[in-house]
Formats: sequence, C-alpha cells, structure tokens
Amino acid sequence: MFFFKQFKVDTGSGGLDNAGGMPLEVGGKKHRLPGLRGETSSKSIEAMVKNTGKESFQWGSAAGIYSGLTYGLKEARGAHDWKNSVVAGALTGAALAVTSDNLSHEQIVQCAITGAAISTAANLLTGIF
Repeated sequence: MFFFKQFKVDTGSGGLDNAGGMPLEVGGKKHRLPGLRGETSSKSIEAMVKNTGKESFQWGSAAGIYSGLTYGLKEARGAHDWKNSVVAGALTGAALAVTSDNLSHEQIVQCAITGAAISTAANLLTGIF
C-alpha cells in the first residue's frame, strides 16, 4: 500500500478519461481501441474481435495481392526482378489504403509509394543477406 500512497490521481479533466481515470495517452500513444479500457465486458470483447478481424483481413489481403502480383508479373515478363517488386508493392499499398477508415487520395498515393519502396528494398536486400 505504500506504493499507492505516493501518487495521487487527478480526477479532473487534465488529460484523464472521465470514465475510469485512465490517461488518454499512455506512453505518448493514443488508445487504438477506445472501447477497451481493461474491463471485461461484452463491449470491450466485441471491439477487440472486430478490430482483430479487420486487421486480419487487411494483412491477409495484402499478402495475397502481393504474392499474386509478383507471381503473375514473373510469368508475364519472364523475369523476377526489382521492377516486379515495385509494381506489386505499389498496388498492394494502394489496396491496403483503400481498406483504411479515413480514405483520401493523398493516403492512397502515400501507401502506394511506401509499399513500392519496402518491397523493392526487400527484393534488393535479399541478395545481400
């Protein structure tokens, strides 16, 4: 009990959630799942299952799109090189951006460029390591 006596919890609005006195930001990051606050309720479990399903769909789609595109481009072009990785990464990044919550043209372009850069770097570094 000595540990808890050293600290006071501000119950005002100074950066704390009114519901449970939990900080709005923990470690400099905002809560990704506002419905999850540590309690075991049907609402928190529902939010967790929904978010897990959505992320599983996004990453499964990304893996399928990327693998399918790299294989298709390899068969169509007859070569497996960094150019295939650029195209597959860009289209996969754009597809991931479309599944996000706040969709914008800038976000699609940014995700396409990021996907192309990551997949190209991975392809080029494969021969080094």
